[in-house]
Amino acid sequence: MTIRLRHRVLAAILGCALWNTAAATDSTEVVRPVLSMFMFDVGRAHVLDTYLTPITYRGVGVRLGYEHSQVTKFAPSAWLRQLAVDIEYNPARNAAKNNTMHDATLQARFGMMRRWEGLFHPNLQLMVGPMTQLRGGGIYNGANSNNVVSVKAHWAVGAQGMAIWKTHWGAKPLSFRYNAALPIVGVFFSPEYDESYYEIYLGNHKHLAHCGWWGNRFDLTQSLCADLRLGGTILRIGYRNRLERSWVNHLNTHITTHSFVIGIGGEFFTRGPHYNDKAPVKSVY
Repeated sequence: MTIRLRHRVLAAILGCALWNTAAATDSTEVVRPVLSMFMFDVGRAHVLDTYLTPITYRGVGVRLGYEHSQVTKFAPSAWLRQLAVDIEYNPARNAAKNNTMHDATLQARFGMMRRWEGLFHPNLQLMVGPMTQLRGGGIYNGANSNNVVSVKAHWAVGAQGMAIWKTHWGAKPLSFRYNAALPIVGVFFSPEYDESYYEIYLGNHKHLAHCGWWGNRFDLTQSLCADLRLGGTILRIGYRNRLERSWVNHLNTHITTHSFVIGIGGEFFTRGPHYNDKAPVKSVY
């Protein structure tokens, strides 16, 4: 082996060793905790689906939700990822109180947000970023003679944002949080006007998928909550609002919910193979 070749081999080995050392150091620089929250909502719901009835139904709305948030590995001080899954049920009645329409929805949303801390005030955090949302379910109205079910399916990409104000209630950390998710463009399902699902079953599959944008569909979910940290437990109370509007094929859907939110969760982390108890901990928020 020549001296030049030997130097090249030694340089390559040294470079790999330095790269591995830096990677191991990066893996222990920041401990990334996870914030998990389970929520229960109860409130009022307004449901209109002209495929089933031209009348708006009003009633109680309930929701069970789960939220998983964690700072990212590639940029723990700047980026946050969030997964939200929930199921919503709205039993609403007509004005005559002689019929009930049942609205059930399952939703999953995943997104990432860029974080800015102390941009306008030391206690204020601002976050904004892209998200994708998948929603499916249906509305049942047994009083409709032709079709008793209106199927709902929607996938979209859009934006979400969060504003957090940190303070204290006595000696306990308290955070006020506003969160909003706004789909921008996607695709959703809708039959033709007065088209039965039996016709679809027989093979009439044309014009069922529609491009969803603000010209024929508007969808907004927003919440304002207070998170009180009681040791390792986080108690959440607040307000949540969901607006869903679509108009296509002369069919309109209007769903509005206003609900009180109560949740319980915590912030935790697991010890990985490179865990360092002296590593700084970057809080989710």
